[in-house]
Amino acid sequence: MRLSPDTSRPFYKWEVVILLWIAFFLNQGDRQAFNIVLPQIQTLFGASDSTMGLIAALFNVFYAVVVPFAGFYADRLSRSKMIIVSTLIFSSATLFTGFAGGVISFIIFRCLGMGVGQGIFGPTYMGLIAQYHDSTTRGRAMSFHQTSSYVGVVVCSVLAGYIADKLGWQYACYIFGGLGVIFTGWMAIRLKDKKTVIQTPSQEQPSFKEGLSAFFKVPTAICMLIAYTGAIFTITGYLTWMPKYIKETFDLSTAAAGFHSMFWTNITAFAGVIVGGIISDKIVIRSKSGANRLWLQITGILLAAPCIALMGLSHNLVIVCGALAGFGLFRGLFECSTYPVLYDVISPKYYSLSSAIMILFGFSIGALAPWILGVIGDSMGLSKGFIILAAVWASVSIALITARLRFYNRDLKRS
Repeated sequence: MRLSPDTSRPFYKWEVVILLWIAFFLNQGDRQAFNIVLPQIQTLFGASDSTMGLIAALFNVFYAVVVPFAGFYADRLSRSKMIIVSTLIFSSATLFTGFAGGVISFIIFRCLGMGVGQGIFGPTYMGLIAQYHDSTTRGRAMSFHQTSSYVGVVVCSVLAGYIADKLGWQYACYIFGGLGVIFTGWMAIRLKDKKTVIQTPSQEQPSFKEGLSAFFKVPTAICMLIAYTGAIFTITGYLTWMPKYIKETFDLSTAAAGFHSMFWTNITAFAGVIVGGIISDKIVIRSKSGANRLWLQITGILLAAPCIALMGLSHNLVIVCGALAGFGLFRGLFECSTYPVLYDVISPKYYSLSSAIMILFGFSIGALAPWILGVIGDSMGLSKGFIILAAVWASVSIALITARLRFYNRDLKRS
């Protein structure tokens, strides 16, 4: 393989997905490592659940603030270069988090550094995938890419717990951050933007205000935004507190708690998103419309909600692990079509900005979940928090049903 890629090769569009898969694996792994080693960090700082929840929320706040600017410029600048820069920033921040000696330095590296780096990555990678994949392969490409989140969370949860138990939580940061810095060098060589026709003055990019206006004039996009926000709120709360909940409820080691809390749900989500992606593309090919992708998402939402509630209601580890597996499988059916549906009703020139708007609202509101569950944990116990998350998760189906029955077909014709 020559170092400089030939972007015209048929397979290169899949190489792009593979490179982004690895980058997102590191992205999610760096983020989840904090949740796994949270008890050790909490002991070091002598902090309450609500304080640790607030620190987790701050990361999401910095992340959300950066996202709209990243999305705006990703539609104008080189998406591949922005991804390379973002991976270098969040990997370096993870590396230096291991050297944090107090709450302030920890917030600087973990919340500010990683928040900025991952905020640049978030709205950019989907636009690059959409640039290379049209509607006939977009569902599969985005579904395959989404599996990196599940694999990254599982693998890095187990490794972070093992490393923390054997060497200390700092070494998890050193190792994960260092691997990311190394991989950034390879991406700088292989990851390129798709060559497009040079724009004429009449094809000038729209302003930020025009992009926002274009998004919020599409009712289906607004419904997707509501559903995505509720899902991110639920997932953020679950990812932050499930490792500690299982560790304390069943008296497990950090590594064992990390494994059970992340493996069962993410391994089944892997299967769910792959199967869902295949079904999603077949729906488009057969019906020549993506409207029924929404029914696939609605089914996933409604079947996953009881599983979340069961996590908090049961005190049997086998049942909890079964609920985690069910949640992952049905969550995959929801997640496989989120961006394909959005991009069906949004003009290609707004892809990255529309992703940024989704992430901005999702993580701004989702940032509250770790803190809210921390407060609930201090007063009533974390089990009650998971029941609340189940209710939030189920409620987003209303927005998706509304989009399917009232808006999608009309918005598709206008896009």
